[in-house]
Amino acid sequence: MRIHSALPFLAAVLALVAPAVAAPAAEKPDPAADAKAFQDFFRKKFPQVKFEDFVNGPYSMNEDMRKQWEEKEQFPPYEFALEAGKEMFEKPFKNGRSYADCFANGGIGIRQTYPYFDDKEGKVVTLELALNRCREANDEAPYSYVKDEMAALTAYMASTSRGKPFDIKIPDDPRALEAFEKGKEYFYTRRGQLNFSCASCHVQNPGERIRAEILAPALGILNAMPIYRSEWSGMGTISRRFTTCNSQIRGVPLEPQSEEYRDLEYYLSYVSNGLPISGPGARP
Repeated sequence: MRIHSALPFLAAVLALVAPAVAAPAAEKPDPAADAKAFQDFFRKKFPQVKFEDFVNGPYSMNEDMRKQWEEKEQFPPYEFALEAGKEMFEKPFKNGRSYADCFANGGIGIRQTYPYFDDKEGKVVTLELALNRCREANDEAPYSYVKDEMAALTAYMASTSRGKPFDIKIPDDPRALEAFEKGKEYFYTRRGQLNFSCASCHVQNPGERIRAEILAPALGILNAMPIYRSEWSGMGTISRRFTTCNSQIRGVPLEPQSEEYRDLEYYLSYVSNGLPISGPGARP
């Protein structure tokens, strides 16, 4: 499905956000052009917001909320998860190995390179998926993708990459380009009883209120993950955020770490290339 058919109400946006989609079907996708158009759209929509501040989500949109957030950051609600995640990351498995043995640079300072496209498998690999594969390779049971253990582990790993810009690669491989395109398609396709797409909130209406929540811009939305949310009274992974969004629009959530969600993460991460990792974060 093409973006312009999935979101007719965003016709004006499409010229900026997805010029490659309007091209003839035979034309090769151009993720770099998509990312530039995506970022340019948000820069023009919110000229008062510094580029690097988009990772702060609603706090970059509202001055009062930003002041409250800055005060909260002095005693961040995710601090407990950082401590737990560090302890979990450093604790050896029963076989004596550890997470550090599964990742480049011992797993420190690598968050900005995930997700990546695995050319051998022909699929997108996210950090959450890689952590569970590491556990299973060392005869440990996998963690739930939406529970506290995974949130704590990814919070710690994100913290070691704070300030490093997203550096997501899309190799010149038809399968990688297809994964990017499928992620983009999922982002702009309406679903659920409310007939919303991801873009309905995060492209069309960032900065606006939906009930008591100020909607975050799609640009930089994953840089702050995982996040502590007041409505959850706890931490949430990227998987939890995706499944929750589907539920909120009265749709049927996919299985966490399904191929569709991993492709979506690939797309959203790539179009935020250059923005710094700010996770873990906190949201209302």
